[in-house]
Amino acid sequence: MRIALSVFVITFLIFISSDLKSADHDDAMNLDQVAHAFGWNFEEAEIQTQKVAEGLYVLFGVGGNIAASIGEDGVLIVDDQFPQVMDKVQAAILKVGGGEVNYAVNTHWHFDHAEGNNALGPQGTKIVAHANARADMAKGGVINMVIAKYKQQPYPDKALPVLTYDHGMQIHFNGGEIDLKNFASAHTNGDTAVFFKKQNAVHLGDVFNNAGYPFIDVGSGGSIDGMIKFCEDTLKLANDNTIVIPGHGPVTNTATLKEYISMLKTVRSRVAALIADGKTLQEIKDAKPTEDFDKIYGPETGSLGFINRVFTSLSE
Repeated sequence: MRIALSVFVITFLIFISSDLKSADHDDAMNLDQVAHAFGWNFEEAEIQTQKVAEGLYVLFGVGGNIAASIGEDGVLIVDDQFPQVMDKVQAAILKVGGGEVNYAVNTHWHFDHAEGNNALGPQGTKIVAHANARADMAKGGVINMVIAKYKQQPYPDKALPVLTYDHGMQIHFNGGEIDLKNFASAHTNGDTAVFFKKQNAVHLGDVFNNAGYPFIDVGSGGSIDGMIKFCEDTLKLANDNTIVIPGHGPVTNTATLKEYISMLKTVRSRVAALIADGKTLQEIKDAKPTEDFDKIYGPETGSLGFINRVFTSLSE
């Protein structure tokens, strides 16, 4: 299942050369171009729903995984994909007993996890995020995915988070505590781990990718060291029975998260040693520091520049 993202990225590469020729902002792509490159079809997209615990569901569609707490207080979701599929997301929520979305927590500012704010905010949904994520949404910017750049436009006021935090925040909802934590600048400088304490579950956004190698947005403050710390600190608040919801890929457990951390640490150590030996980025890529993990995470060449981003974050 984890090699799915690599196949996705290879599809992206097939389309990207023609799309970049028409990009009009320093070779950065817009949403229509990215959707075309990834093969996203918003009209034909289907939302799949998985019940992971009583009152807690995960919705899979176009973009990042959505967690949904549904109960007597209403509906709280974590991440919201795209406005083009919001009707389908809300229909899926209605099908399992929910109604309108009362709260939407953004795990970070990237378009495939937060673009749905543009539909939910004007409807009255209260949007929650880390303070840095809100700041990035407000100003917009170019996301360097290594194989391509994406120009994320600033969000209008009604699509911005109205509740923000710096280190931690609690929301008491549907008979349980939902704990928001930021342990480090990891995938970005404004990541949120969302702990559903009643269900013993955590949504990690793109700090944890269970569909391939992760993307580290170094331009947005992310780093390999931050990724490792964030995941390790999450484990300290989890146990063997904790349900782990990744930003992409299937729902899993802490054992898989531990394997992921081991991979991150091993690749970090190998790249750091090669940097210390004076190797260039190309020489490091040629050394294949991820080769023994490729059977699990897919070919590194099908990632969003994993080795490149590890090298860049350690070099900076």
